[in-house]
Amino acid sequence: MRANSSIESHMNKPLLLAVLAAAVLGGIYVVTRPGTSAQDTTTSAVAEPAEGDPIVTVTLPQTLSDQAQMGERGFNAVCADCHGENAQGKMGFGPPLVHKIYEPSHHADMAFQLAVQNGVTAHHWKFGNMPPQEGLTGADVQAITAYVRELQRANGIE
Repeated sequence: MRANSSIESHMNKPLLLAVLAAAVLGGIYVVTRPGTSAQDTTTSAVAEPAEGDPIVTVTLPQTLSDQAQMGERGFNAVCADCHGENAQGKMGFGPPLVHKIYEPSHHADMAFQLAVQNGVTAHHWKFGNMPPQEGLTGADVQAITAYVRELQRANGIE
């Protein structure tokens, strides 16, 4: 039995050394990585927007198409209360639509139609469910979507 114990202890030594080395290197990384000093963390911390504040900053396009101009009016009348001015989101109310989550390859234009018609169960954000929106026609939503897409393109979301 001693022979087996000796073999097992020799096999465990490299494993033990590897685990210890990984722990030491991990500790060194944690202590020396950028942004870990008290000064770094206090100056680089970004405060969460206050209730009702915009969530993202939106750059406006130079001009809007005629359809997007109509969509802007519809957006301001129906959507801006939750999604904020210029679709920049509104803390505590609704997410920004000028965000990579809503890029056309992830949320096609039809997703906007369905969201207005059926509402949306919260899945990307913690704002709660979006109820269906009454009083908007398919053409209204198409114009609002054109407005949002032009805002997105002006902000590098395509």
